[in-house]
This record gives sequence, structure tokens and C-alpha cells, in this order.
Amino acid sequence: MKFLLVFDFDHTIIDENSDTWIVKCAPERKLPSGLRNSYQPGQWTEYMGRVFVYLGDNGVKEDEMKRTMTTIPFTAGMIDLLGFIGENKELFDCIIVSDSNTVFIDWILKAAELHKVFDEVFTNPAAFSSTGYLTVQHFHAHHCAKCPKNLCKRKVLKEFLDKQLERGVSYTQIVYIGDGGNDLCPVMFLKKNDIAMPRQGYALEKKISQLAQSLSPVQCSVLVWSSPMDIMSYLKLLIKE
Repeated sequence: MKFLLVFDFDHTIIDENSDTWIVKCAPERKLPSGLRNSYQPGQWTEYMGRVFVYLGDNGVKEDEMKRTMTTIPFTAGMIDLLGFIGENKELFDCIIVSDSNTVFIDWILKAAELHKVFDEVFTNPAAFSSTGYLTVQHFHAHHCAKCPKNLCKRKVLKEFLDKQLERGVSYTQIVYIGDGGNDLCPVMFLKKNDIAMPRQGYALEKKISQLAQSLSPVQCSVLVWSSPMDIMSYLKLLIKE
């Protein structure tokens, strides 16, 4: 009896987008319009690379970035939920699959002393260069037409499950907790016994309901959450069963 909890990060664990929050470090807390308008659909990682160059060019150092990032608010109730999961780690494996980056997620989780709750974090690798600039790379290459070119969350989930099976670990149920459009691809991979938990009012919930209306619903059960307490209530039911 083991359950796998898969969390998105931005607008799920934290109540903001970590990539846009870093703009608070920029001069006057904003980006020049030329840089802002340089984003091309599906190429967010490249765009963030340019943002980090701009911050570096303006003398924004690692410690200032870290101070800024650790002020991001968690979604109200999320710290309690993660505390509950941490107390029941014998029942729950817990991973993050996110289009943020390793540096931001590491800073935020460690500052809140929550990093031990998660078994693995799958996100775009980031590091500071010898000149002190933050750099970010694609998580992997993939052939999924639905996903941004740097990350297909379905591929990440499938490879994680395959690796766990090789270790002799299989899960009674997968619970996928997210909010964004890029969470739909892994949700469509879930089976009848699994559960998708989209955040109320966000893109994932809307996309799942559009699929249901066009009579091609997802296979798994769907339970919408507005507060992490909704997620905790469900997990407590799971444990009781």
C-alpha cells in the first residue's frame, strides 16, 4: 500500500509563479518592454535565460535573488498539507514535476524546511556561472507535440514509474496535484484508479472540463481543490481505507 503524490510547483505549492517573482530583483522591479515582448510560445526556458542575463548585467547577485525568492508565499494551507505528508512518508512517495528550475525550488523548499518531504524534484537544471549569472537549461528532449520543448511531464512521470518498478515499487494510486495547461499531458496518462486534482479556476481544471464536454474525458477520477485542506481530507480518506 503505497501512494504516489505528484505535485506541480508554481501556483500549486507556492501561490505565485517563481519565474515572474524574480523580476522583483530587476531595476524598478520590472523588465524592459523589449525583453518582456521577446517571449515565443513554447520557449519559456529561453526567455528566462534572457531575463537572468538582464539581471546579471544589472549587478543582481545570488544572495539578493535568494532573499527575494524565499519571500514567495506558499498557497494557504500548503505547509500544513506537506507537514501531514511528511508525517506519513511510509505511505506516500512524493515528487515535484515543474517547469521552474532547480535553484529556485531548492531555495524555497529549504528555507521552509520542506525539502525532506519530497523524494525527487524534476525541473529545469539551473546553476550560477563563474561570472555569477544564473543559467537555466532544458530538463530533457522529447517528441510530445502537446508540451513545451523543454519539458513533457508525462514523459517524466512515465520514466519515474518505470524506474520505480525496476526497484520493485508499484503504487496503489497516483494522485496528481497541479494547475497549469502543461499538467494535462501527464493527467491524460493516468489510469482509472488514479486521481487528478486540478486547482479550481486554473487552466488544468478548464482543460479537463473541455475534454469531458467533447466526450473524450480523462480516464482517471477528477477532484477539484481550492484549498490544500481539500487535498488533505482526500489523503486522510485514502489512509483510512
